[in-house]
Amino acid sequence: MKAAIIGASGEALHTIKKAHEYGLKVTALDGDPGAPGLKAADRSIVADISDEALVIETLKKEKPDFLLTVPIGRYLTTTGAANDALGLPGLSREMAVLCTDKLRFHERLKKDGLRQCRCYEWDGSRIRAAEGGACEEVESFLEKSAISFPAILKPRYGSGSRGIHMALDKEQLAGALEKTGEEPYVLEECIDGEEYGVDGAVTEKGFQMVLLRRKENTPLPARQAVGYFSVQPSEEFWQQVNGYMARAVACLGLRECLLHADIIRSAKGPFAIELSARPSGHNLHNLFTPLCTGVDMAGEYIKYRMGIPCDFAPRSTKKMMIHYFDLEGKVVYVPDREQAEETLSSGAKLLAWQCSIREGEELGRASDGHSLMGRGYFVLEGGDEASLKTQGERVKGLFLKK
Repeated sequence: MKAAIIGASGEALHTIKKAHEYGLKVTALDGDPGAPGLKAADRSIVADISDEALVIETLKKEKPDFLLTVPIGRYLTTTGAANDALGLPGLSREMAVLCTDKLRFHERLKKDGLRQCRCYEWDGSRIRAAEGGACEEVESFLEKSAISFPAILKPRYGSGSRGIHMALDKEQLAGALEKTGEEPYVLEECIDGEEYGVDGAVTEKGFQMVLLRRKENTPLPARQAVGYFSVQPSEEFWQQVNGYMARAVACLGLRECLLHADIIRSAKGPFAIELSARPSGHNLHNLFTPLCTGVDMAGEYIKYRMGIPCDFAPRSTKKMMIHYFDLEGKVVYVPDREQAEETLSSGAKLLAWQCSIREGEELGRASDGHSLMGRGYFVLEGGDEASLKTQGERVKGLFLKK
């Protein structure tokens, strides 16, 4: 059997590896000739993945049995369009649009009562309330609007932390609007509460939540995730999110796909920030989630597509943390894995370690995912969340002393 992947960044390597383990031949497409996934695939095609017609014609010649999704932003829609055109199972273009167009995502979920906040479309010169509101000039909007603060201004299309502005008042919002250029944006109220991440899958049996992760974020305005803690299925909020996600999946019409979501634990219950029909990045779906739950989502989805019995139910949910190196200042010393293990208390385990920080390097504040992820990560198991956090601080402290 043959599979194809649209978008072959380093985030695609795990899926390609799992596909090879199950005997699949993999065709990978990417516009970057140096994309790591192109080197790992059986057949590599350099192609502009934003050009749906080009990708479709290319894949017609390749004749894959199905497409696999990997962490990707706006051009998840190309995978959906190719599935539609080639009559392949899984994600459709309409599903992908609802996941990557934040305005349509909001409108669809709000209609079913699953997303209650004010949301506006910004086209670079005028602003319009979601769900068919009238366009207004910025001055008029800022004078009359009832929007509450803080408010978030983010690119309308795609996913991730790119180009996000947090405004604490109308003056900051006016300044942020001036910086957006011609790219379409959405503006919405910031819902108060802790932030979580969801890994899950949709099969013919419906939605299955694999892992709920609580995020450790930096303070406003960046609110960058620097770590995740696993949440036990026995906790009440896990059950609330499971039910909420099942309703959101049905509302968006998602079927036969992997997915991840960012969720706020608000006073009124779960609130979806974003939801996308593809696996999570940042070494989550490929590393942290399998370590926590025993479920390799890419592998199980490949088995599902091949007609092999699969199971997305967590084998167990271990108490674990993945943390990125959110250090700030000059690095005095760089420990190795063995030294990191030696600093841990009895009962704590270091399950994974990757560090690309150099001695003497000057590190800035963690403000975006791209720069932070390049530094590396470590994964700990053992004890409750407070204990894991304490152990993590010990590890990071090694970089600041000889």
